Amino acid sequence: MFTYADIDPRKKAYVFELDNVLYPEKDYLLQVYYLFAGFLEYKELYDAKVLTKLMTETYEQEGSEHIFDRVQEKFLIDEQYRHNFNLLHLTARLPLKLLLYKDALTLLQDIVIDRKQIFILTNGIPEQQLNKIKQTEWHGLENYLTCYFADEIKPKPEPDALHYILKTHNLERRDIIMIGNNESDELCAAAARVDYLTFYQ
Repeated sequence: MFTYADIDPRKKAYVFELDNVLYPEKDYLLQVYYLFAGFLEYKELYDAKVLTKLMTETYEQEGSEHIFDRVQEKFLIDEQYRHNFNLLHLTARLPLKLLLYKDALTLLQDIVIDRKQIFILTNGIPEQQLNKIKQTEWHGLENYLTCYFADEIKPKPEPDALHYILKTHNLERRDIIMIGNNESDELCAAAARVDYLTFYQ
């Protein structure tokens, strides 16, 4: 793990992915599953605790892609509820705020103190990513963030959105550093010829 002191002080701007870089994505998804379980309990009288347990275990073993399918297979729920499940991912009002990783919070605070720019450039459905951002506990840092949704331009690893940030904010490639933790971020930085760091948690 690196700290702000490890980064070239000549950098003027920092570009972050959101999911699993600034906060753990599972904290969002597991709350969505909890809300969906409560919805099905209300509509169909299923046991919300059993549903939540199934979805959580499926997520831990298989990831998020087949959650609804596994619930449907076990409980024979109507296909109409797939729409509700997908819609919740976009619009869920979470019971608990999303919390930043401790190291990410410290890094962001250090960047702000040094009066450098912070950008969030995130892949994914813009409505969903905005919903996450709005429900994150930023500790006042939200006033210093400029957010871009790559899918509105071209998803990473294509560098188009990063080029847009450079042009819009009059930055040179050498001025910025991109911070992520997946291959698409790394490839995007390489394609744009900007420095890149992996933020391990």
